[in-house]
Parts: sequence; structure tokens; C-alpha cells
Amino acid sequence: MSNFVYFEPPTATTNLFGGAITALLPPGIVDASLFRQIPDNQEIFLYPNSSISIVVEILQRAEPNDLCEAVKFHFDSLAQDNSAQMSSVSEVTILESTGDNTPSPVILHGRQLVSKFNQVNADDVRILMALYRVETKGVDVMLTMNVPVTAASDSGAVGEEGFNAVKGDFESVARSLRIVDVGLFV
Repeated sequence: MSNFVYFEPPTATTNLFGGAITALLPPGIVDASLFRQIPDNQEIFLYPNSSISIVVEILQRAEPNDLCEAVKFHFDSLAQDNSAQMSSVSEVTILESTGDNTPSPVILHGRQLVSKFNQVNADDVRILMALYRVETKGVDVMLTMNVPVTAASDSGAVGEEGFNAVKGDFESVARSLRIVDVGLFV
């Protein structure tokens, strides 16, 4: 049985990177910078009572010009960083434009098997990503949600039910993310 706690849908706008980017984040989510150092190009938030994380990061523009290939490139880079034993992409879609200056996000749903802390058995982690390419500044803004469905230690895993519940959170965050000030990307 999972100890996952489902939160209400996001209702308040959160300022990221000093307000240059905004998004609706789930209530009750914890800013990781309160208890650990976070790189300047990242904002990381954690769900209490689970190992789910939401990461917003500013990266150098990936080489593929095709946005679907670019989001796959970022997914593969994450798999390599995680030393994933296996990774697969199940879906890539493009959301419609919001009509403002924020690029339409390219959404990826994937899966990685990752052994953490030198464990023999791998965790089954679902990865949800959104790529916002800011062509004029040569950057890719990435929104990533890491959802451990099963974990070797069974701590922090949320199961399929928990994953299905937080997919809605990810969609809300992805649709609400706004790039307010491109001056952030120097």
C-alpha cells in the first residue's frame, strides 16, 4: 500500500527564477531549496510523503531542430545522467499555443529503470517532460516530473494509482507555465 498523498489541483501562481517564469504548482509542494543547494539554472519542488519531484530548468538549446526529437534528446540525456538500465518513450505530443509569448510545449511521457544508491533492483520511474524552446535566446526551458511507480526500497513509490493522479498535476503545470521575462536568458 502506498503512502502517497494526493493534492488538490493547482490554484496559485508560483514565481520561478525571481518571477521571470510563472506556473501553477500543486498546493503543499515543497521548494527543495529550503533544505539543499540547487543550481542557479534549476527550480526543484518535492511532493511530501513520496519521492515525486518537479524540476524546471534552463538548458542550452539542444541540437535537434525538430522539437519532438529535441525533447527525446533531453529525455535520453536524463536517462544517461540517471545511469538508467532501460529507458523508453511512450508518447510525444505538442500542446496548442497559449497565445502569449510562451512557446507551445512539447510533451513527452517516458519510463526509466534506475538503480539508486547502488541498489541491485531498479526503481521504475515515469518521466513526464515539457520542452519550451525559446529560439531567440538559444535555450530550452524544461519541465520534468519524476514519478517513482515502484522502488526497490519501497519508500517514496506511488504505484500506478499515484502516477495516474499526478499526471493531471503535470498537465496543469505544463499548460500554466509562462515565460514572463526573456531577459532571464542572457
